[in-house]
Amino acid sequence: MEIFVTDVLYDRKKSLGTTCAAVVLLPLSFLFALIVKLRRFLYARRIFTSNVLGCPVIVVGNLTLGGTGKTPVVEKIARELNERGRKVAILSRGYKSKSEPKWKAFIRWIAHRDEPPPKVVSNGKSVLLDSEVAGDEPFMLAKNLPGVVVIVDKDRVKAGHYAINKFGADIIILDDGFQYFPLRGHVNLLLIDKTNPFGNKYLLPRGILREPISQIKRASYVLLTKSDNVPHGSIIDMIKLYNPDAKIIECTHLSRNLSIIHDNEVKPVNVIEGKKIMVFSGIASPDGFENFLLQNGVEIVYKKRFVDHHRFSKNELENIFNIACARGAALAITTEKDAVRIPKDFAFPIPAYFLKIDIEIVSGEEVFEEAISKFDTAP
Repeated sequence: MEIFVTDVLYDRKKSLGTTCAAVVLLPLSFLFALIVKLRRFLYARRIFTSNVLGCPVIVVGNLTLGGTGKTPVVEKIARELNERGRKVAILSRGYKSKSEPKWKAFIRWIAHRDEPPPKVVSNGKSVLLDSEVAGDEPFMLAKNLPGVVVIVDKDRVKAGHYAINKFGADIIILDDGFQYFPLRGHVNLLLIDKTNPFGNKYLLPRGILREPISQIKRASYVLLTKSDNVPHGSIIDMIKLYNPDAKIIECTHLSRNLSIIHDNEVKPVNVIEGKKIMVFSGIASPDGFENFLLQNGVEIVYKKRFVDHHRFSKNELENIFNIACARGAALAITTEKDAVRIPKDFAFPIPAYFLKIDIEIVSGEEVFEEAISKFDTAP
């Protein structure tokens, strides 16, 4: 069902079923738009309150569902600021992380007990939680960013105060926070996937938009991701139409290395050239990942796509690897985000790697440096 819904949202497959579902979901999309507009109005009129923390808050987010490449951008910003001596904390809602059982929450409510503290994925020194408890993206950030505090909680205001009081954070990065109005950001970084900026331009649940395209106007900076070899088209004009003052940075996602899953051994990407491989992933937009591999001279003999944030079981991994091996696959490749969701005791029948993704600025490097310097000197 999740795969079917994803096909409808992204218009990936045309069939009688997806067409009928699209017709049914369209009125709900208009209803969702009204709810979004009402919520924004209530915060704008201060009927709902936006909170301010005692340090600068950088909001990183998007207008669409996942797939813009947000996590590597958050990682790059956090690393730059950490290297400049700032005490950085990343706040995440921990999408699909393990939450408190409902029965425990009910007992706590009956007994008038305080809510549990936020989950500390990293205290800046050690990674304290695994991907199942923390969520795959917070865990990945914690693993890749020594010195940076990573905290998960649906209440990011509470998490922000906790980061400041407990760990002395002096700058906060609000991950996936463009629609999180309870916490007021000082700077809004909006990410737009240049290869698929707004999907079919419908809001959820008919399309992938969380908000109308016009909300580009709230962005301080716009980062166009996946910009390599993609023509501008009308995307720059659309950004300027809604936000003439937005500063635009174009970046691309690069991978120069492969890492063995559950190991620290790193190999250059060119070792896969000419190889027969299997590819599997559970991400929102797998096309870019798969195309990158094809551009590096591989032959994909088996490909399996799962829904975004899918947590792999041993049985399904055994099944797909059996099929891949029968088709002659010499090795397997997945994404870094997927690798953290693979059981650590799974025995791979063939070598298995993940791609480490980095961000490279292709246009607007001076704008990015200006932004980092502005964050670094913020009081």
